[in-house]
Amino acid sequence: MNGPNASDPDAPKLRLRDVRKRFGANVVLDGIGLDIAAGESMVVIGGSGTGKSVLLKCVLGLLRPDSGSIEVDGAETVGLTGRARDRVNAHIGMLFQGAALFDSLPVWENVAFGLIQGRQTSRFAARARAMDCLDQVGLRRRVADLYPAELSGGMQKRVGLARAIAAQPDIVFFDEPTTGLDPIMADVINDLIVATTKELGATALSITHDMASATKIGDRIAMLYKGRLIWVGAAKEVFDSGNAHVDQFVHGRADGPITEEAEAQAG
Repeated sequence: MNGPNASDPDAPKLRLRDVRKRFGANVVLDGIGLDIAAGESMVVIGGSGTGKSVLLKCVLGLLRPDSGSIEVDGAETVGLTGRARDRVNAHIGMLFQGAALFDSLPVWENVAFGLIQGRQTSRFAARARAMDCLDQVGLRRRVADLYPAELSGGMQKRVGLARAIAAQPDIVFFDEPTTGLDPIMADVINDLIVATTKELGATALSITHDMASATKIGDRIAMLYKGRLIWVGAAKEVFDSGNAHVDQFVHGRADGPITEEAEAQAG
């Protein structure tokens, strides 16, 4: 992000330091520290309810951490509001879980929504950009005037991805990008994520519990467990991490320390 918030050209694209968030007695994030380099694809894995979505919302500014630092291009973002927050988010694209399309808008307006509403781009120029993005994600131009209800789940995900890249963001967030898709369509979406982020030169932060997706789209993987990142390493090393908790999760085993600790807590 080369704007008014940029301060250190040598800083990681995203830097989290000692980020903490709790809801009442429930500690969700317990001192998260993570650096993500420009152009890198980082994937955060973990089970349901482990805080992945809370982490993403804190980085986006949708939630404010109780303490800690979240920097974008070396500039602190925690506590930013109004136009200052909007300037940061203008450089961020987002693929929501379930695509989260507007049912009342045709596909092209869904793709161009941020351009029209956030950047006051003319409808003519916004439609042209939407068409280009639909091409990038492998959708025919006739889809542009259809409505989301007329599309399959896989096509909706593609539209969501087209919307995420429409403003040519520096950073793209992916929230469970393959949820609800069959294995073949999930792999298609994974390939598109890799291709489109590389074409943009964007930094990617994804959260998922789908290991096929994590290893396909990630350069590095971090596992979130009980509010902490218990392992961070190269995606190709995640299946041989040397960490018993990571090993149980990535291999989908019923027996292991995660299950034992859950049963002990329940008992």
